[in-house]
Amino acid sequence: MEALALPFLLLVGSLLALQAAANVQLSAAMASPFGASTLQLGIGAGLLLLLAALGGSLGAFDLLGEAEPWELAGGLGSALYITSGILLFPRLGALVTVGLWIAGQMLASLALDGFGWLGVEPDSLGITELAGAVAVLTGAALIVRAQAEGTAERLLPGAGGGWPLLGLLAGAALPVQGAVNAELRADLDAPLAVGAVSFLIATAAMGVLLAASLARADAQRPRLAPLRCVPWWGWLGGLVGATYVTAVFSLIPEIGAAATIALTVGGQQIASVFVDRHGLFRLPRRPVSGLRLAAVGALLTGVALIQLA
Repeated sequence: MEALALPFLLLVGSLLALQAAANVQLSAAMASPFGASTLQLGIGAGLLLLLAALGGSLGAFDLLGEAEPWELAGGLGSALYITSGILLFPRLGALVTVGLWIAGQMLASLALDGFGWLGVEPDSLGITELAGAVAVLTGAALIVRAQAEGTAERLLPGAGGGWPLLGLLAGAALPVQGAVNAELRADLDAPLAVGAVSFLIATAAMGVLLAASLARADAQRPRLAPLRCVPWWGWLGGLVGATYVTAVFSLIPEIGAAATIALTVGGQQIASVFVDRHGLFRLPRRPVSGLRLAAVGALLTGVALIQLA
């Protein structure tokens, strides 16, 4: 299982770049970031419900009444993660936002492993794991620094302390979501049904945000006609998100929260280098500086140390 988990999670992490690009395409077409996110999450929920029906696991929904209320809240992590991207990308930039997410992810996953919170099997952190965590956080900090040096506005003075805190919390929400969904999986014994529940809750949460945004007097309603011009890969965000969420809560009990998150983070950073360097998925082409390459190298070194521990 662990041998297969490594390449699979790297691939899943790299696909998050496609999810972000797909959400940008739908957001631009609909002129509504919240509308695009609600649509993508709804697509993911529909796919997981279909797979659960084909796999004969929809009966697990009858057991939801026996689950603890907090075990049903995993989907809120996806809603927070997507919303933070909508709010932070235009304010802090993509690289700073991703750096904050990574820091939040690693801190939360190490806490889950070290203290055994939310049903995660306690695993005392050794020197190798701690060194890996330091390397990952160093890489994230260097990514933030590389972005700050390339812009006229520095991160903290110009952005306000609240925005970086939101980035850290959104990153931390992902491993917490995985641990919560893993507990629900233990109760239901139906991974696809758990994924569907998580995405249904995330879709409902984003729907509430969309409704709240439309209640404003100056609100612009989502446009539907331009959706026909969205490229085929622009519709894959829901599929990618569903794959990520299901993979994470399935593998956290097998290899631990820190190793699971470290591998997906590594894949995300590898993909981001190619996306920025070549301007893939209609995203702006950005030069990949030596500092950023050093940051990615430090981050991947940390991933390897945590995985080998």
